[in-house]
Amino acid sequence: MNNLELKYLKSLAVNYPTIAAASTEIINLHAILQLPKGTEHFISDVHGEHEQVLHTLRTGSGAIKGKIDDVFGNTISSRDKKRLAALIYYPEAKLKDVLEEYQDDEEFMLDWYKLTLNRLIMVTKECAEKYTRSKLRKCLPPDFSYILEEMLSENNKVQAKEAYYNEIFDTIIRINRADAFIIALGNLIQRLVVDHLHVIGDIFDRGPGAHIIMDHLMAHHNVDIQWGNHDIVWMGAASGHEACIANVIRLSARYNNLAVLEEGYGINLIPLARFALDTYGDDPCTCFDVHAKEEEQEKEEIELNMKMHKAISIIQFKLEGQLINRRPEFNMDKRNLLDKINYETGMITIGGKEYQLKDSNFPTIDSKDPYKLSEEEESLMRRLRKAFLNCEKLQNHIRFLFAHGSLYLCYNSNLLYHGCVPLNEDGSFRKVKIGKYTYSGKALYDVLEYFARKGYYEPENENEYHYGQDIMWYIWSNENSPVYGKEKMATFERYFLDDKQLQQEKKDYYYQLIENESVVNHILEEFGMDPEHSHIINGHMPVELKKGESPIRCGGKVLIIDGGFSKAYQSKTGIAGYTLIFNSRGLTLVSHEPFTSMEDVVKRGVDIHSSTQVVHRSANKVLVSRTDIGKTLLEKISDLESLLKAYHSGIIQEKI
Repeated sequence: MNNLELKYLKSLAVNYPTIAAASTEIINLHAILQLPKGTEHFISDVHGEHEQVLHTLRTGSGAIKGKIDDVFGNTISSRDKKRLAALIYYPEAKLKDVLEEYQDDEEFMLDWYKLTLNRLIMVTKECAEKYTRSKLRKCLPPDFSYILEEMLSENNKVQAKEAYYNEIFDTIIRINRADAFIIALGNLIQRLVVDHLHVIGDIFDRGPGAHIIMDHLMAHHNVDIQWGNHDIVWMGAASGHEACIANVIRLSARYNNLAVLEEGYGINLIPLARFALDTYGDDPCTCFDVHAKEEEQEKEEIELNMKMHKAISIIQFKLEGQLINRRPEFNMDKRNLLDKINYETGMITIGGKEYQLKDSNFPTIDSKDPYKLSEEEESLMRRLRKAFLNCEKLQNHIRFLFAHGSLYLCYNSNLLYHGCVPLNEDGSFRKVKIGKYTYSGKALYDVLEYFARKGYYEPENENEYHYGQDIMWYIWSNENSPVYGKEKMATFERYFLDDKQLQQEKKDYYYQLIENESVVNHILEEFGMDPEHSHIINGHMPVELKKGESPIRCGGKVLIIDGGFSKAYQSKTGIAGYTLIFNSRGLTLVSHEPFTSMEDVVKRGVDIHSSTQVVHRSANKVLVSRTDIGKTLLEKISDLESLLKAYHSGIIQEKI
């Protein structure tokens, strides 16, 4: 045994100071290895649709209804099952509903509390069957941990369990803790049905509640995030990168979601509104219409949003032009279009052909230096940059994304990433120059993530800090970005040109070759995965079920799970999102119908309809021993066994 090994074993002995302690832990870890693996849930492209997403998470993507059926079968009515499910999903709201209906009937409420508490305990037991007592103990709400540990354990010394439980329930009701206990049980069941949550990108933009989703994720017990391009641009904006800030505001304006910035994050957009009114006051800004108009919105508000939309879009094109010019290695000069405009005729030349612009009112553009910001635009961007940098809530959310996120993840034989691995037409990995060197495949992901982190965390290293910020914009929009995966971002063309051909955004070859098993196997091998037993799980490109597309590709090896949580895409997908569930029995894809409201669930028992499709069924239950956690536990067992040998040989002395 060398000195390094001895030093490690001595540090391990601090936690396991005796032979008995080390032996007990070895026995415990071996027992855990034989448990069924925990349930993993995968969602993608949630795009700020907090009501749909949070309801999906509260229901365990339908898993809670399944648990209720498993426990009660036909012993209770379908109506009672729906009421119980609603109570678990929204315990506070359902309690309020019941109390309002029966508050004057004391006898009914007493019976309801007893019956409901008993049913909730039964469902909780069913959900907890995969957990060790120690792990379950960590999940229990502190206020009721002792009571729940007693009730959820198999106590063989109690001969009359019904009387035992009833005594506990009577006491809880008598001391007015029943409501709090029901709420705690509902939240506990929600936690137990999802052991690990994977969010495969694009939390931000389009929907009205990205900040609400982020708050929920930060409170989640076990979550990781694979960054999408919409997440990356917000990360860049939070770092103070002006081109990213302009993109974030433009998208918020385009989807009529400026309230996310103003109310969700407290970012002051009044300076932008004033600038837009001063500059485009007489401009109808018809090319900059906003999506998702609300019925109660006044005409003046929509018109102001359109002017703000145009103002920030022009600023964005200028800032991006400056960036492209200072980073020629990004190879994006074709995206610089402001210098291709004839400002006298309102025509633009692209690819040697002239096109008429739908809007040629550019009061802030200097035709001799079109990418230069005006003094007013520079002042505005300074204020906006300061607002983003000083927004504590936004910075907390972005730091969470960095801490719990990455561009890809290899976990339990699944390769997770948001978009694609950039490919050539022949299926080979495209070589991409980043800085001085060329990268492809996994190395491309790694270097882009490296610089993205530099662009947020290392302002003292000025060169890498600014380059890292530019890289975040590059990841957002470059054709060689793994999380974008299109030939170009045709934002300018969609605003100013009618030509549909120019508006097209050609997809990466990845999406044509994803049915080719040899290509898929090559990708899995590149990331150190076993092609025989692994899957690729990604999102980014909405699966258009209406056109006959399937989320299951390459015989089940690839799963594209962007099913349209975003309302903007639901007309294309025909559904309202996917959840992929990986439990001890295999992989199941769940497709969701649109969520209506919490009130429908609580008062009318209406829940979203979810349909399931088995992707892969394991012949035998997948145990913890076959997971990444299992590998870690086996390593720990090996270390503990080495510690035992050291104790027995006298190399290390017990501390008794």
